[in-house]
Amino acid sequence: MTMRKIMLTMTGAGIVAGLALAGCQRKDDEGPTQLTGRLFVFNYRVASASYMITLKKIAPIPEGTKAIAEFENPAGGDPLVVNQKIYTFWDKITLESPDLHCVRKDRPYSVSIKLVDASDKTIQTIKTEVKSDLDQTVLPTKPLVVGPVYTANPDVFKGDGSADYGHDAACPA
Repeated sequence: MTMRKIMLTMTGAGIVAGLALAGCQRKDDEGPTQLTGRLFVFNYRVASASYMITLKKIAPIPEGTKAIAEFENPAGGDPLVVNQKIYTFWDKITLESPDLHCVRKDRPYSVSIKLVDASDKTIQTIKTEVKSDLDQTVLPTKPLVVGPVYTANPDVFKGDGSADYGHDAACPA
């Protein structure tokens, strides 16, 4: 075999191997979306915490599709469920939980997302975990501001100049 034939054979084998690997990677992302982000959002101004999950559309999404996301409840009890319509023209999908309580630093919390079509047939399931690098105790228990112009909350900032940020003692240790 000549050196040129060997090089062509090796190049061809490399292309076939690359395509095979690309095919294997696609199986991990079966469905029309790919998980691109997962985090906790702490908004100190309004004293809230929530999960935020982002997905990227990588294939067409059927008309009438909805996302059903189940977020582990950090305070315990039943999961928090969000049911959201997905529009076919969206390239990015953001799923956000209701307000949370008792988020703990470095603890993994489970999230399960199911995309279902208009006939309630499951077209994709995504399971993941989210960890916070902060403990929710960094947040005040009451919003720091109220109203549309971010007026200082009089329940937190007292007339005598003191501030009561509160502490949520209802969270399990």
